[in-house]
Amino acid sequence: MLASLALPAAGYAACEGSGGWPRWEQVRAQMISPEGRVIDHSDERQITTSEGQSYAMFFALVDNDRTLFRRLARWTEQNLARGDFTSHLPSWLWGRRASGEWGVLDENSAADSDLWIAYSLLEAGRLWRERSYTVLGTLLLQRMAREEVADLPGLGMTLLPGAQGFVHEHRWKLNPSYLPPQLAQRAAVLLAGSWETLASGASRFLIDSAPKGLAPDWISWTPKGFEATAEDEMTGSYDAIRVYLWVGMLHDEAPHARALKRHFKALRPYVSSQGVPPEKIDVQRGAAQGNGPAGFSAALLPLFGEDAEADALRDRLKGVAGQDMGYYNQMLALFGEGWDQGRYRFDKDGSLIPRWETCE
Repeated sequence: MLASLALPAAGYAACEGSGGWPRWEQVRAQMISPEGRVIDHSDERQITTSEGQSYAMFFALVDNDRTLFRRLARWTEQNLARGDFTSHLPSWLWGRRASGEWGVLDENSAADSDLWIAYSLLEAGRLWRERSYTVLGTLLLQRMAREEVADLPGLGMTLLPGAQGFVHEHRWKLNPSYLPPQLAQRAAVLLAGSWETLASGASRFLIDSAPKGLAPDWISWTPKGFEATAEDEMTGSYDAIRVYLWVGMLHDEAPHARALKRHFKALRPYVSSQGVPPEKIDVQRGAAQGNGPAGFSAALLPLFGEDAEADALRDRLKGVAGQDMGYYNQMLALFGEGWDQGRYRFDKDGSLIPRWETCE
């Protein structure tokens, strides 16, 4: 569908971009190909994930870059969604195969990436008045509701991490960081049914899966409730750091925002004592291990940006300005630092408020 749409004229908006965004400019130059593929150079297969594509689409929208957004969306649809967002969820992993050929390495979907893609398409359609994006985003959300949303006994409508592999006998493997509440809220505003029910239970899911305010990377739901048996269900680390990020970026008047922020500030003592977030934390015993990378500090800025810990977090990011921190840390930095610099906000209904929309 996207291939038939012409690229827009350059300099469409009087307020093009956001006055320079060094970290995003670095990511664009080092990680995004001219065709619109986000490349993780740390992997010898030169992989691309649906997550990377989804995040880059969001940041292109925040930066008011229509041309790059379309290239990213087009590459994602053609290469990860078999050429059609309306018929296939994007495969999560693409790269160089052992044979030397390029293509999909794992056909399973990643629900968080699908949600960010759908959200970015919908918000691009609204902000740029581009109906084709709105249609694609809506159809993608509908497909997600059919393939990645399940009604779990005792929990209700829940976002599964992907279409395959997370449903076992009397046990469902879940990832709290895959459900940004603002994105679920926006989906609920635009589409009733499953998304409305899912969004209404998002805060309960996040809080109950982290009873001590320390988010786990993964968690299982059983007929008895949330249970942590595997190591990744007892530890909060590279996945879980995004829970604090999403919660911190919530509008204060969004549903349950204040309760969520208060709950997840349980991480504060660990940040205060070391000046940096821990790399790993035992979510049941509270034992912290190691210092998290700079991207972790960026991810905590929205939640702790007005607290005493914020200066140390910002200083750490200044110390790595211009450095290649690798794919994931750069993405965390774009989210947290970009929000801290006022480049974007989320409204109480989950809609995006980019700075360029109001800077004319």
